[in-house]
Amino acid sequence: MDFNMKKLASDAGIFFTRAVQFTEEKFGQAEKTELDAHFENLLARADSTKNWTERILRQTEVLLQPNPSARVEEFLYEKLDRKVPSRVTNGELLAQYMAEAASELGPNTPYGKTLMKVSEAEKRLGAAERDFIHTASLSFLTPLRNFLEGDWKTISKERRLLQNRRLDLDACKARLKKAKAAEAKATTVPDFQETRPRNYILSASASALWNDEVDKAEQELRAAQTEFDRQAEVTRLLLEGISSAHVNHLRCLHEFVKSQTTYYAQCYRHMLDLQKQLGRFPGTFVGTTEPASPPLSSTSPTTTAATMPVVPTGAGLAPPEEAALCLEEVAPPASGTRKARVLYDYEAADSSELALLADEVAHHCLQPAGHGPRLAHW
Repeated sequence: MDFNMKKLASDAGIFFTRAVQFTEEKFGQAEKTELDAHFENLLARADSTKNWTERILRQTEVLLQPNPSARVEEFLYEKLDRKVPSRVTNGELLAQYMAEAASELGPNTPYGKTLMKVSEAEKRLGAAERDFIHTASLSFLTPLRNFLEGDWKTISKERRLLQNRRLDLDACKARLKKAKAAEAKATTVPDFQETRPRNYILSASASALWNDEVDKAEQELRAAQTEFDRQAEVTRLLLEGISSAHVNHLRCLHEFVKSQTTYYAQCYRHMLDLQKQLGRFPGTFVGTTEPASPPLSSTSPTTTAATMPVVPTGAGLAPPEEAALCLEEVAPPASGTRKARVLYDYEAADSSELALLADEVAHHCLQPAGHGPRLAHW
């Protein structure tokens, strides 16, 4: 118990000395031992590596698992050293819904058959996503986590020890400086004519005491300097090991890119196969790469009046067979009226032409043979 009390008192004294030294440094009342520039660069590089590794790790977790509740659950399982339960991916869940919809709406209908095919493809996509998440977690997330929870914790611990050793060293320097100043003041030779002999004796005794105090402070300073140098070397070696961590992270990054490439290649193959299968289904809509409407004529609207035929009022829809006839095969009527809607404005070049406005309906009156056509517009 006595030994523990002495150790406790000693630790309390050391802690108090460090606190005083740290406070005086913050207020600029004490000198601080500065580290060399190379050491400071190593510290800054280590801090930057730690910060960016944390950000990359967190964002990769978001990429692999967008659901924050699921991420929290997985984190708790890992902290409790329990196996994370298997979770259905979004693609697999969508495949399940599509399969159930196809069974209920009719698996023999075109829509039901298509739902079943898409369901199978989504299931394969979900399985590929599961493999990608597993591979990326092992090859990329785990090494980053090991660095933060292993190497970085060791570096942080040694940096704290180095900080304590530096505070002890600076406190010893301050103590030696005060002891030397007191010794110089005590060793000042007094004037025998103005000072009593008793005071002279006390002054000599104080000088001897301060000599012993200076010797003790110098010994403590040498011991503190040795401890500081040793701890600085240990910390320097650990900080230089950050380069090895970068090499390891680079290898893991290549593995992550490789797994991601494999995943997207599998997704592309699955969707390409699905598109081919859907194209073989009769009556299934398959999009084409052709434009939805023919390109407009390159002729300028100011030189030609572009018109669009308008279906006459009361005319029935033609059967598909008749709709496929070519324009050349249809004979124009002998007489009557045809309508056309103007697409662009047109300025008449002379008196033989008509000026037309966009969205205007023009009536073309056909006359019997021997009479020229007559055009009227509203």
